[in-house]
Amino acid sequence: MRKYFFFVSDLHGNVARFDKLTDRIETDRPGALFMGGDLLPAGLTYRASSKAPPIDFVHGFMAPAFRRLKNKLGADYPEVFLILGNDDPRSEEDSFIEYEQAGLWHYMHMKKKTFGDYSVYGYSMVPPTPFLLKDWERYDVSRYVDPGCVHPDEGYRTAPPDADTGFATIREDLEVLAGDDGLSGAIFLFHTPPYATLLDRAGLDGVVVDHVPVDVHVGSIAVKEFIEGRKPMLTLHGHIHESAKLTGSWKQKIHETMAFSAAYEGPGLSLVRWRPPCLMSAERLIL
Repeated sequence: MRKYFFFVSDLHGNVARFDKLTDRIETDRPGALFMGGDLLPAGLTYRASSKAPPIDFVHGFMAPAFRRLKNKLGADYPEVFLILGNDDPRSEEDSFIEYEQAGLWHYMHMKKKTFGDYSVYGYSMVPPTPFLLKDWERYDVSRYVDPGCVHPDEGYRTAPPDADTGFATIREDLEVLAGDDGLSGAIFLFHTPPYATLLDRAGLDGVVVDHVPVDVHVGSIAVKEFIEGRKPMLTLHGHIHESAKLTGSWKQKIHETMAFSAAYEGPGLSLVRWRPPCLMSAERLIL
């Protein structure tokens, strides 16, 4: 029987969630783990106890936890594919690359990797938000920004941008990332969900900015168009914690593509798991 694949997102440095995740990996021995961004805590530090001094989260907690798991599981250690999200400072990117080189995970932003019968692609960027950290924000399909949101070339960054922030778009990035590849066996690890779906519904009902009602759908038009046009096998999303509660669904079939979200508004860990290639039988566990 094929091993499970796991997908989580938006852990936000919550140690209890990470502990539940590693415990479940030890129990189920999945073949792969996908982590969809917003992995780090505010302040980027971790305390082992209330009296302990703060230490760097990636170096002091996350990487050691995955190293212990790898040492314990040996050949059963899953392939780990991860990206960062809009709440994760890009200044931490080098740390994730460091531990990729140490064999703990694959850092996937704007990268492609063959994995068995599949091709895995990663992409961190989200359309403009109201938040000021802009490391992982891009214009979507044009320079239009929703009312209440801040342009990607405003706000602040913790690392130099990798493109012209005044003009670069998610649409253009996805064309570069996918190229001319056939995507019938592709898994795309996104942070943003696709626009106007069951996965991108924000709790913005009744909100008005400058006399203009705010759109309650906050996902990416470019990602939606990409899914409809290129038809990857599976797309994985996070970012909008309350969407599943508001729409009643954490998954949606978009033409030939199955899309899952692991974002969750509650205190526990949302873990999506499935046995490939049986996407329709995927389940979301709240741990």
